[in-house]
Amino acid sequence: MTKKERDYCETLYEVAAALNSAHAPDDVLHSIVENVAGILDAKGCSLVLLTPDKKFLLHTVTHGLSEEYIDKGPLSADKSISEVLEGKTIAILDATTDERIQYREQKKREGIASILSVPMMLRGEIIGVVRVYTAEQRQFSPDDITFVQAVANLGAIALENARLYESIHKDYEDLRQEMLEWRASLAASGTPRSLWFMRHSRQ
Repeated sequence: MTKKERDYCETLYEVAAALNSAHAPDDVLHSIVENVAGILDAKGCSLVLLTPDKKFLLHTVTHGLSEEYIDKGPLSADKSISEVLEGKTIAILDATTDERIQYREQKKREGIASILSVPMMLRGEIIGVVRVYTAEQRQFSPDDITFVQAVANLGAIALENARLYESIHKDYEDLRQEMLEWRASLAASGTPRSLWFMRHSRQ
């Protein structure tokens, strides 16, 4: 096994361990894009998610990209390397001239030369894309592509965990608000909490 292959295995292990940890989902997602950019010696990495209507792609978690580039405008799902949303992995050698790319001039200003774009799938459905950006033109190796594909699968799980975490947190906040309102109503009515609970537990 080469050093590069060992690095890929170790990074995948670290990402999987983070998914199985108590870390906040957002921290795991940021760790993914940072690790991918680092291990591939790339300029940046981004998790780009499809909007619910599947018309646009949104940079959701990024590393190494400027705010100006991220805010350049909407990414159209059918104009921005659309083959990826059919389940294909696409490598773009020159992102400043390839017609499959939107915002080619902005990519030139950002210093982006090549892009590797890999679909993110969750339960058989494409939910977004992992994109790796390099500062020099690069032919991505089969090992590079396999590594990013594996990370994309883990990233999809991390995003699902983030969604579930947000849902649970919202439910907790709703319950907390109900408890506060309940306590306020008891205080206003003068009913002892223990008596109120006994009455309602019999219902």
